[in-house]
Order: sequence, then structure tokens, then C-alpha cells
Amino acid sequence: MKTLSAPFDCETEEKRSRFLAFLLPYDQYEQELDRLRTLHPKANHHVSAFRYFDQDKRLQEGAKDDGEPSGCAGMPALKVLQGEDLVNVAVIIVRYFGGIKLGTGGMARAYAGAAKAAVEAAPLQDFKHQAQATFKASFERTSDLERLLSAAHVTDRRYTQDGIELDISDDEETVEALSTQWERENY
Repeated sequence: MKTLSAPFDCETEEKRSRFLAFLLPYDQYEQELDRLRTLHPKANHHVSAFRYFDQDKRLQEGAKDDGEPSGCAGMPALKVLQGEDLVNVAVIIVRYFGGIKLGTGGMARAYAGAAKAAVEAAPLQDFKHQAQATFKASFERTSDLERLLSAAHVTDRRYTQDGIELDISDDEETVEALSTQWERENY
């Protein structure tokens, strides 16, 4: 599975219609859709598709045609995301009508082509489920804990009466390995 960490966009054209494809992390989807509707108020359609894991690690998918004939816009874009095995991403395709009707088949190819162009040009990365954990250490062991967690993404650091607490966020395998190692060193 693949994902991306930063938004990416590209433009394609089909029979004078312009297709602006915006590929982005799913957590930015709603905000970016609102922003694009404001930024491109004269666009005819703002078609979208998304795939993401919910909090129970179930894959959720969806597509919206935004006024295009049912199944001719959002679904072809979603099929591109599925075919490329992308997760935790969304694609929003802004269409400016060029005056020539594409027909349902042509429209499906144009939306899929716009999504595919964005995916092919975007800097993708391997997807790994993320996890969070809290590590605790006495004041005497603070430097040992800091050294162990130096490569992990520390999200919060708190000092207590008994020592230090560090919250980390990283991929599940890394968090589990660090937890196991810290438990082993402290027993």
C-alpha cells in the first residue's frame, strides 16, 4: 500500500475541458474541498474520491460525482486510487467545461486520466499504520529513555514528581519494538 504526506496537483485537458486534479492526504480532504470550491467558483464540477482507514482499521471508500452523470466521474477516480493501492488519500478534480460534450465514456476516461496523472507525478511513500505510546522513566533513567526514543517522533514531553513521560507517534512496528525494548531494560 502507498500513501502521500503532502498535497500534489496537476492539470490535464480533454476536448478543451480543463481538469485540475488535487491529490492529498485524507485528513485534509474536507477543508481542501471547501477551499477549492471557494477558489474555483466558476468551475462546473468538483468531483472527488477517497480511501482511508477509520479508527478501527477498516478501509472506507467513497466517490462523489458533483452533478456529473452518476458513476461517470467520482467512480473512475476511485478506481484509480484502488488500482494504485493508495490509502489515506483523496483526490479532488475541478472541471472547467470547454464547450464540447465528452459523453459518459469520454468523461469517465477524462476523470480517470486526471486522477492517474496526479498519482503518477506525486511523491508516494509506503503506508504503515500509525500508533501512539507513552513511555515513563525516573529522573535517573531520563537520558536512557531519551536515547532509546531519539529516532521516534516525540509528540509531548512532561515532567512529573517521579520523572519524565514521553509520548511518541510512529508506525506500529516501531512503537511495539521500542516498548518491548524499554520493558526489557527496566525489569
